[in-house]
Amino acid sequence: MSFPPRCDLQLPGWGLFWAEMVATGEGSEALAQLRREVAQRARDSHRLEELPDHPTVAAVRKLFRQAGCDPTRWRPSSEALARRVLKGEELPAISPLVDINNCLSLELLVPACVMAAGTMRGKVTLRAGKPGETMLSLRGPVGLEGKPLLADEEGPFGTPITDSQRVKLTPETQEAWLVVYLPMGVVEENCVRSALDFLLNQAPVARVVASAFTG
Repeated sequence: MSFPPRCDLQLPGWGLFWAEMVATGEGSEALAQLRREVAQRARDSHRLEELPDHPTVAAVRKLFRQAGCDPTRWRPSSEALARRVLKGEELPAISPLVDINNCLSLELLVPACVMAAGTMRGKVTLRAGKPGETMLSLRGPVGLEGKPLLADEEGPFGTPITDSQRVKLTPETQEAWLVVYLPMGVVEENCVRSALDFLLNQAPVARVVASAFTG
């Protein structure tokens, strides 16, 4: 599958930012410091009780509701991550590519996921889950009805809540595709590009081979 993927956006109000990344094997010590700094910036900028009213968080919640999903029951991954950090947890060390993804999501308060390159097939569609549709996610089996999701010719592989086992990174993964779910008119693609460049400049654990936007 060539980058960027062909996309069909069936849910209005969303944009997708894509980045093709390759791990460099560098910057691990800087990454630990970056995780701490990003978490502290979040604590300095946001308050847990005010988080639902943040313009970006509110916009993502609205898009969830429009798709048919209650964002207070199935929280966007970005909001769930921010809530944990604002409660005092640190950003976990998982793997360089996942850590950069989490830092980006927390910085911008938008859902983002990173997938092993080559795990998707054919055209990608952003749509709402159908009745009875399920996915084996990183959290286990999850029902998808009404949830915003990404699907390819093999079926759903990711949501702005959690991703599938099919596309997850392994310790051997060196090439990955990042996708950022954007509420149009609230977070623009240039903000994502700038934030990703900044993070990778601070911790050069990967390099961006190409990027694209679908909206």
